[in-house]
This record gives sequence, C-alpha cells and structure tokens, in this order.
Amino acid sequence: MNVGEAMTPRSEVVTVELPGSRDDALEYLQERSFSSVPVVKHTDEGEQFRGLVSRDDLIENPDEDQLALLMREVPTTTQATTIEEVAALMVEEGTRRVPVVDGELEGIVTVTDVVRAIADEEADGDAVVGDIASRDVNTTHVEVPLTVAERELYYANVPYAVVLDEEGEMDGVLTEVDIIDVARVVEGEAETGESLANEDDDWAWEGIKAVGNRYLPTRNVEIPAAPVREFMTSSVVTVAGSKTAKEVAQTMLRHDVEQIPLVSGDELTGIVRDINLLEALR
Repeated sequence: MNVGEAMTPRSEVVTVELPGSRDDALEYLQERSFSSVPVVKHTDEGEQFRGLVSRDDLIENPDEDQLALLMREVPTTTQATTIEEVAALMVEEGTRRVPVVDGELEGIVTVTDVVRAIADEEADGDAVVGDIASRDVNTTHVEVPLTVAERELYYANVPYAVVLDEEGEMDGVLTEVDIIDVARVVEGEAETGESLANEDDDWAWEGIKAVGNRYLPTRNVEIPAAPVREFMTSSVVTVAGSKTAKEVAQTMLRHDVEQIPLVSGDELTGIVRDINLLEALR
C-alpha cells in the first residue's frame, strides 16, 4: 500500500495560513484533537507548504505569537512512498503527521492512517503486542493537579499518563488531548492562576514550584488546576499480551485512542501505543 492510497487529500486537510497567530493554531488543535497543524502561505505562484505547528511548539514558546516563528520544518513524503517506509520515517523522526508534498501540499499521512492500514490488513499486523509493548508506563495520581500532570507528561516526553488511585490501581488514563480540550485562550494575562505550590502542599516538590503559577508555560493559554480525576477517561480499554497488532489496531480505531494499557489479569504490565504498531513494521 502506498501513501497516496492512505493519506488525507489536500481538499480535506485543514491548515493555518501565514501570517497568523498562535490562537489560530490552538483553536484548530482543540477542535480536531490533532497533535499538529500544517502551515501554508498563498503566493503569486500558488499555495506553498511552509511547515507544521504542534502542541509542543505552542507550549514551549511562551512569548511568541506569530506562526512564522512558531512553525518548524518537518520531513515530507510523496504519494509513491510505501506505508512501511513512511512508518519508519515517523518512528525515526518522532512525528505523528507527515505532509505529502510534490511541489505543493497534496495531503497528509498520519500515524492513524498507518494504524488503519494495519487494521485493514494492508500492512503487516501479525506481531504479538506482548512482544512490542512498552513495559515502562508513565503514571500519575488521581489527585495530582492538572497543571502538575501536564508537566509530568512533558518531562516524560509521552502524550499520556495512566492514572492510579489511592491503592495504586489503574483508575483512568489522561492524555494530551484531554489537556488541550480544557485549555482556554486568555488575553493580556502574564500569569494565569493561583496554583503556585506552598512549602506544605502535597504537590510542592522541587521543579514543580518553579512553574506552578502558570497553567501552561505560555503567555495566553491556561488549563484548570483541578485534580486529574476530573479530566481523565475513566472507562479504560485494555488488551492482553496475546493479541496481535491487527487486533489492537482495530481496537484503537474503534475506541478512538492512541494507547491501550496492557494487562495480565488485573495487573497492569505495560502500554501499547500506536507508535509501537508502527515500530513492528520496520
């Protein structure tokens, strides 16, 4: 299967245009729950693809408002590239969306497109997920403020956290999408809340106190400081290690999730991320 058969064509790709602001990109990411948005510029020669703006770009550039300075150049592909080749590119570059460019933007291919190819048997899905799942699971606690959990996801460099209850049992899953969904653009506010930890606060460990007074390290985006339990997904889909990549891909698409906890009986033993399914194609 080639990229041209799996990609979203340009006519269906929502983009942001130069010149533009961070608010334009944030609105798109909230509405579509995507990790990044393509940036284009209209010229006398037609539309030109310029780069991508991601959730991380918005979060990690607190004082920049202009898309031209927030966007970054990214690897591109062509319609003739195979699904296996673009999967390898995504894994190597750590990207979830690859623009399809041949002089101009022709479409975009995503991790979900590759997962769909695996689910539809257009790519190899015979790998056993117990062999490809990550055994290192990022976790947080139900009572952790969402402000702190966002920093935990950032420093762990993963888009999720399995949420544990008072007994250390899995109680839900929190994702970057959950955080972006409750983000709010504010105007003219340098600081966005009263969440600075005090010395006696439960969550006042070193490193958190330095950033705790900002919901996100951005000039004009805030998220609530309420506990994670108010924002997590509590109905968690799980899989056993004996399932195949194809079966897990089908489950991910059916439930619209990017990662599924791996369990043995009632015990959490790992996490199967969509990117793990792509790694199995290499």
